[in-house]
Amino acid sequence: MKTGLFKILSVFSTLCISLAVQAQQRFPRPEFENEHQAPSLSLPEPEHGVFEYIDVFVLLIVLSLTTFFVLKKRSRRAILYISIFSLAYFGFYREGCICSIGAIQNVALALADPNYVISISTLAFFMVPLLFALFAGRVFCGGACPLGIIQDLLIIKPISLPLGIRKALGLLPYIYLGLAILYATTLTDFIICRYDPFVGIFRLDASFNMFILGGSFLIIGMFVGRPYCRFLCPYGVLLGWMSAVSKRHLTITPEDCVDCKLCEHSCPMDAIKEPAIEPVSERKDVNRLMVSMLLIPLWIFLGGYIFSSAHVFLSKGNRTVQLAELLITQPELKEDLDHIDIQTFLAKGKTMDELVTEAAFIRKQFHTGGWILGGFLGLIFGILFTRKTIFRHRIDWEPDKGNCVSCGRCMDYCPVGKPDFEAIMKQINEERG
Repeated sequence: MKTGLFKILSVFSTLCISLAVQAQQRFPRPEFENEHQAPSLSLPEPEHGVFEYIDVFVLLIVLSLTTFFVLKKRSRRAILYISIFSLAYFGFYREGCICSIGAIQNVALALADPNYVISISTLAFFMVPLLFALFAGRVFCGGACPLGIIQDLLIIKPISLPLGIRKALGLLPYIYLGLAILYATTLTDFIICRYDPFVGIFRLDASFNMFILGGSFLIIGMFVGRPYCRFLCPYGVLLGWMSAVSKRHLTITPEDCVDCKLCEHSCPMDAIKEPAIEPVSERKDVNRLMVSMLLIPLWIFLGGYIFSSAHVFLSKGNRTVQLAELLITQPELKEDLDHIDIQTFLAKGKTMDELVTEAAFIRKQFHTGGWILGGFLGLIFGILFTRKTIFRHRIDWEPDKGNCVSCGRCMDYCPVGKPDFEAIMKQINEERG
């Protein structure tokens, strides 16, 4: 494990050094030629300098400790204590910022716009959890993410959702991820931050609608384990990809599984795979697999066509497009001195032709982005459909590496290596007759 952590820190350090010369404040305070005074902010500005690096240092410590207690000590209690600290620090003290989930948008915009410079701390919060997931699984979800932890701590009596519902809802994070990148790269909005269900709770200033949204997730989360993480979180998609190929990962049992089935219902995330032995009479259907793979290009095209066709609707979220449509349909609003957006536009001295041209360019971006987004979703659907045709042999109860959040609950249920192991197994055998 020490070698894995060393690799993570080495990769991260190299990345930071290569980008350090580019770090600067992204949005400097504007200077006004008149007597206008900038209003005071209702929330403090992000702290620059040493404090943002303290956050990164704390994140590294939290992830390292979580990894240690997941892989080495196998202690659910220690993971729980670490997660409570993370909720208090990253959630309520740092008010949900900097957020690894929201950093998706910053990274996407930095890649799309050469004039946008992402800060080192934001890049670190995006990259570090992914690197840990690549080597040790989703330890960020289990011990560091305040959005996941606040749901995890409120689980009372989790129920298992039907597989079909889980599969259908499991497509939503991919859609959310694609839309977040599309809206960020078109300079439309950071929708992940705008509709974060918990940041208003962390800051104790949630609007009524966001309070209802966040409260709904928490109430549902009492019975459905981590609903936001499983069925909406876009960063969970990326973590899942890394974790699925991770070099090491949480295991339910420290040794050979004894098939006691005590862990069967221990995971509120439904992330435990039961043993699966392929019947001799039912071999892999190669033809079905080949057909599924051949259909993937069709799914990509259909997805791209559907979302590109919806580019007009999707672009309505852009303020420039909204303003152009408003002034075209209601030109008399130019005289409305109370409409801030219109008066701001008029003060810039731009013509309607320039505004319409800019809006048309943005819609073209959405058309291209719609093809990319739809193609991505079609590819994901095709891959998930193809995976259903592939049988994977398992002899043990195993965590689903892509979906497991390394909370450690299942480890407590496994009797292997416990002092009372023999007594537990004797009781189980007696109950089985």
